[in-house]
Amino acid sequence: MNLPNKLTLLRVILVPFFVFFLLTDFVPFSKVIALAIFIAASITDALDGHIARSRNLITTFGKFLDPLADKVLVIAALVCFCELGIVGSVPLLIIITREFMVSGLRLVTANEGVVVAAGIWGKLKTAFTMVAEVVILLGLCFNFEGNAAEIANIVYQVLIWIATALTVISGGVYLKGYWKYIDASK
Repeated sequence: MNLPNKLTLLRVILVPFFVFFLLTDFVPFSKVIALAIFIAASITDALDGHIARSRNLITTFGKFLDPLADKVLVIAALVCFCELGIVGSVPLLIIITREFMVSGLRLVTANEGVVVAAGIWGKLKTAFTMVAEVVILLGLCFNFEGNAAEIANIVYQVLIWIATALTVISGGVYLKGYWKYIDASK
């Protein structure tokens, strides 16, 4: 297994630890630990692709696991935020639905020998969502109260809805680009 694949696998392995620390209150500085784990996992996302492309280490395993690892990390954070009452179920469902749709699209096109590569909108969506999640995690580390908590909540909602809008846009771009493979009239 090459280095990029090991980094991708590490990202998946870090997710349960991230969830544990994010949802745990009895461990001192658990939110800070969760933030550090999330940032480390997010950095592996940037590193694995860069290393794979620059050293010509792109593998089928990496093509399969990298987008899955991204989805697991991002959705785990959103589900936890939903459980903590930070994110509503509507943006969560929209984001999860898009992820299923793109994954299904990749399966259908793979049968035709076509690879659905991550486009600019998908990359922008992932990057923005991860940054939004880091901002929310950072806010949780400070445990705001009163007016500061209200302002933080507004910021969180704006960030999540922007991420949701980018999710819808990127999903639409993927559908438009690969519609011929799922056109129901054929």
